[in-house]
This record gives sequence, structure tokens and C-alpha cells, in this order.
Amino acid sequence: MTTRPYSSIARTPALARLACSLWLALAASLAAAQTAPWPSRALRVVVNFPPGGAADVIARSVAAPLQESLGQPVVVENRAGSGGNLGGDAVAKSPPDGYTLLMSSGGMVSVNPHIYTRMPFDPAKDLTPVAAAARVLVFLVVRPEFPAADAKAFMAELKANPGKRSFGSPGNGSSPHLAGEMMKAQAGLFAVHVPYRGAAPALTDLLAGQLDFLFDPGIGLPHVKAGRLKMLAVGSPKRSPLFPDVPTLDEVGLKGFDADTVFGFYAPAGTPAPVIERLNREINRILATPALRERIGALGGEVAPMSPAQFAAKAEEDSRRFGAIIRERKIVGD
Repeated sequence: MTTRPYSSIARTPALARLACSLWLALAASLAAAQTAPWPSRALRVVVNFPPGGAADVIARSVAAPLQESLGQPVVVENRAGSGGNLGGDAVAKSPPDGYTLLMSSGGMVSVNPHIYTRMPFDPAKDLTPVAAAARVLVFLVVRPEFPAADAKAFMAELKANPGKRSFGSPGNGSSPHLAGEMMKAQAGLFAVHVPYRGAAPALTDLLAGQLDFLFDPGIGLPHVKAGRLKMLAVGSPKRSPLFPDVPTLDEVGLKGFDADTVFGFYAPAGTPAPVIERLNREINRILATPALRERIGALGGEVAPMSPAQFAAKAEEDSRRFGAIIRERKIVGD
């Protein structure tokens, strides 16, 4: 019989006890982490468009009061590109623990699957609607020197000069782009589309005279009020309370025209339901405050509190509506 050295025999129980203690400590730590109250650390909100646009403004307007109500920092991060897909993909592949959210236009969910043949993620499966934030309108704006006094004269000008006028948008498939394509299809006219990486640079080029018109998602309204831009129509089913004298495109002949989109917050699929419910409740409460209503109203939008189920149903409805014009106009992603 082979006999082990005494020192080896003596060490074995001690090592076993140490390993067992370490395992128990690790298990306790993991259990504590799993049962720790949410939130116990900072939250990150990814905006999938550049700074200065409607999504960015809405995200930052909600982040500050959300931070106060949750008692944890809420950090906003811009990850723009590919029509919102870059930021959407980053959130879709984040841990579903309630600490990473996405603020996006509804287009990423209801439009992008129609215009991109391949996407790095499936918005309908890989993201969970958390809370709608705002219904964002688009406003047809031109520079004051544009040779048209109203929307009908504007469309007559474009018809008389096919291909000689240009308009910008935050990118292919964005609601301002789709608004332009809807107008072109319904009015039977042609203008050149120039896609940008965000609404802010498109607005800058319109003001500089590099573009002829823009379906503005609200960030250009201060320039309208200052007289640097002229508003001709609203691309919404109803007039804007901010500009009650400005007609809708439906009123000037483009029946049923509706280019509105809903901006809101999403989380990775699999995020615990209690976390989704808490975020939805807190964001809806924030949207009801005068400060948020005023901030979103300044963009020409309207607060749009919804339950997660209502938000998901709205995305499906918009997908059917926008999908039709995308197929008709053969719109593809960047």
C-alpha cells in the first residue's frame, strides 16, 4: 500500500474547507446581486440619432426627472448611424437587466425592417417597448425667399420645376423623408431627396440655402418664430396647437396625409416585467408634468403616454402604414 506524506494529508482538509468557503461566498454574492433592489446603480439611455434632434431632446428632457425619481444617475449616450440601427443593435444586445434603455423614433421599429434587407437585430423580437414619450409632427418649412406664399403654390412650383428643388431629411426612411415621398406620390411631383445623419445638419443646410425645403420634426420651430423660416403646412392629421392658422396637407388636397411618428423608450427583450412596469409608470408620470409638456410642445409635438402594450400596438399600426409607401416608392436604407 502506498502511503502519502503526512504534510499532504494535513493540507487536504484545509484546502477543501477554503474552497468550500470561497464557493459559499461567491454563491452568496451572486444571490445578493440577483435579489438587490432595482435600480442599484446608474442607468444608460442610448439615443440612436445625433445630438440636437428630437430623439436627443426628448431623452435628455426625461432623463433628469427620471434620475430624481429613481435615485440613480441616468446617463444619455448618442450612438447614431444606419437609420438608428447602430444604437438599436447596441441596446438589443445589452444585458436585459433594466440598466440600458433606448430612446428612438418609431421608425426604427416600424420602418427599418421594410427598408433594410439585412438588420443586425430584429426590433420586434430583440427589444421590448417600455414607454411612448411623444407624438412628433413634421412641419413643411422653406426659407422666406422661396417663391410660394402657401402650400398649394409651393406644390405648383415643384410641379413646374421637376427635379430642380431639393429637400433634406435625417436619413432614408426617417419620418421627414417618408413625408416628402408621400407628398411627391400624392401630389404627382418630383424633388431631390438629400439624406443626412440627423435632423440638425439638414436644418443647418436649409438655413444656409443648400436645400429648398424640409419636413422639420420640430427642431426648426424657433427659426420659424424668428422669421428665418416660413411654415407652409403641417404633415399631421390635425393642425398644431402652436400654429393654429397653418393648414394640414390633408386640408390643401393631400387626403389622409399623416407622417406623424411616436418616439419612445425600449429595453432589451427579457428585461423583467416589474422593471418595465416601474419605468413605464415613472416616465408617464414625468410626461404629465408641465415642464415636460412644455418642452415637447416646443418641438411641436405632443406627449403620448401609453402602456407598453399600447405602444407595441401603435408600432404595428405604423408599420403597416409606412410599409405601404416604402414599397410603393421603393425606398431602401443607407
